Amino acid sequence: MSESQLWDDVDAYFTSHLAPDDDPLTAALRDSEAAGLPQVNVTANQGKLLQLLAQIQGARTILEIGTLGGYSTIWLARALPADGRLVTLEYSARHAEVATRNIARAGLDALVDVRVGPALESLPKLADENPPPFDLVFIDADKGNNPHYVEWALKLTGTGSLIVLDNVVRGGRVADAEDDADDVRGTRAAIELIGSHPRLSGTAVQTVGSKGYDGFALAQVLA
Repeated sequence: MSESQLWDDVDAYFTSHLAPDDDPLTAALRDSEAAGLPQVNVTANQGKLLQLLAQIQGARTILEIGTLGGYSTIWLARALPADGRLVTLEYSARHAEVATRNIARAGLDALVDVRVGPALESLPKLADENPPPFDLVFIDADKGNNPHYVEWALKLTGTGSLIVLDNVVRGGRVADAEDDADDVRGTRAAIELIGSHPRLSGTAVQTVGSKGYDGFALAQVLA
């Protein structure tokens, strides 16, 4: 058995017992694939982790940067109370249209605000609305802008808020200081920002699974 097949099998075992798909989640993946969206959504067990983090936080407000087809959005929104709010930012209008349908079918459209456009344009507009601090921010968008997204997350959160930055391993390339690709430079800058910022305490974890070799960073906002 190959190493990648073993990872797939273990993921399938964990998912079947701890994070089984239901009709809205299955349909969200199916319709995203049918619409030609890139198959880079979180896995089911990663979605369940996001949901648990939001629940542990007691999150009432969540910001997601990078909606894609709304699969991770559904997992996160399910952690919210009935009067909660999730704002999700998506660059592509076509992706946002698919996500909006998926979120509505999951019965979560009253909780979720899908905003279309470049996140670095949407974030200042969101800040101008002076929303209450977001309890959790999930960043899963274009990796070159990761440090900017972390900076905006800091502006839009408060003490005790949680920031989750996905896909930080870049196939191991993140450790290569000579790699000048945008995704690596952006991810390294975000990691170094988390490590040096006086208002952040963070770590990063490598993972393996059905999406291969990857990982995520987790940071708490300090006073």
